[in-house]
Amino acid sequence: MHIIALSLNYKNTGVEEREQVTFQDDEVVEALHKLREQKSILEATLLSTCNRTELYVVSDQEHTGAYYSRKFLADWFDVDYEKIKQLTDMKVADEAVSHLFKVTAGLDSMVLGETQILGQIRDAFLTAQEEHTTGTIFNKLFKEAITVAKRGHNETDISKNAVSISYAAVELAKRIFANVKKSRVLVIGAGEMAEESLLNLTSNGIEDVVVLNRSLEKAEELAARFNGRAENLHALESELKEADIVISSTSSPDYVIKKDMIDEVNKTRGTSPLILIDIALPRDIDPAIDSSGNVYMYNVDDLQGLVDANLASREEEAEKIMAMIDGTTAEFEEWLNVQGVVPVIQAMRTKSLNIHDQTLDSLERKLPDMSDRERTVISKHMKSIINQMLRDPIIFTKEIAGDKKRDEKLEDIMAMFHIEEEVEAQREVSNSKQREKLQARKEQLNLN
Repeated sequence: MHIIALSLNYKNTGVEEREQVTFQDDEVVEALHKLREQKSILEATLLSTCNRTELYVVSDQEHTGAYYSRKFLADWFDVDYEKIKQLTDMKVADEAVSHLFKVTAGLDSMVLGETQILGQIRDAFLTAQEEHTTGTIFNKLFKEAITVAKRGHNETDISKNAVSISYAAVELAKRIFANVKKSRVLVIGAGEMAEESLLNLTSNGIEDVVVLNRSLEKAEELAARFNGRAENLHALESELKEADIVISSTSSPDYVIKKDMIDEVNKTRGTSPLILIDIALPRDIDPAIDSSGNVYMYNVDDLQGLVDANLASREEEAEKIMAMIDGTTAEFEEWLNVQGVVPVIQAMRTKSLNIHDQTLDSLERKLPDMSDRERTVISKHMKSIINQMLRDPIIFTKEIAGDKKRDEKLEDIMAMFHIEEEVEAQREVSNSKQREKLQARKEQLNLN
């Protein structure tokens, strides 16, 4: 069994390339089944976000599984196979396992330690599990990935420090106001940074938010998503009189908030402080305002210092999570290796029990007057002999689970016990059950 991870992500592809290879939500189920049907692929999970498209598969042949996984992407998106091969980063075995663990814990994200990807991985796994495209290996692997990611976030401070400018702005406001939830916040602009600021504000319990923009329609659209109020930028001066915090992120070439405006506002504001946070480039807020009373100004450079310090802190916390990941990867590899020898051990036991039953039947025919008690005693002792005879071979078989020559040694064991057919039967039972579940699900979805 070979675990393979194929990834197109923000590190190895541009936005336009990722757009070409992104699954829409309503395509995922059909795509999963199509991927699972590819040659040599036994289990499959599919992850598609704005920053990455990743395929995780279990294959009985490494190179064949990788080829048909890439071919699936090329066919599905009508992209040249060689281009897909060039764009996809491939990892196998323990590297693939470690990659999944790092992705799930947010260590491979644009924002180090972010938690959104954990939910996306969980959803991707649950979808695959529901569609029966996962089996014993991925059911174990993805649960371990989710567990180690949760543990990493719970036992470290990796997600407690701001590493984006807009988030740092909100964290700064929380430091200044004892009860920031009661603050009135003005967000100037309706772009991506404004949206991210609103997301961070509302997730911290701030409810009184006003969005101001030159286009009232855009302001209303953004404000509605966060239960805020919208105003045209012409209302800025009057809104400043009641505001506690202002976060500005427009694309204006000129200052949006000027010193004479603040001087006028201060005449009626009293002694309550006003926090002005400028996250725009070029700047939205006149730096001369810094000399105005009861006004505290912060720009991108001020926030970047906080972000850099926090990023260094997150990197230290990430090292702690990597230690957890390394340990969990080793444990999973040990478990996976044991799974490879399980059919052989089961076949040994199956054959020995068949011999036991056949011998007991022969005894009953030759000793027809044997009592139930005598039969029970004989059966018990026969099983004891069998278990003692199998004890050392089973221990040896388990010990070679991680051996580089495991497959060769397993073939020798199967030949020695003459259990090749029993091993194949064990594997076929597992595969047939999975095929039956898949077929039933495909018929339910009309995917045949």
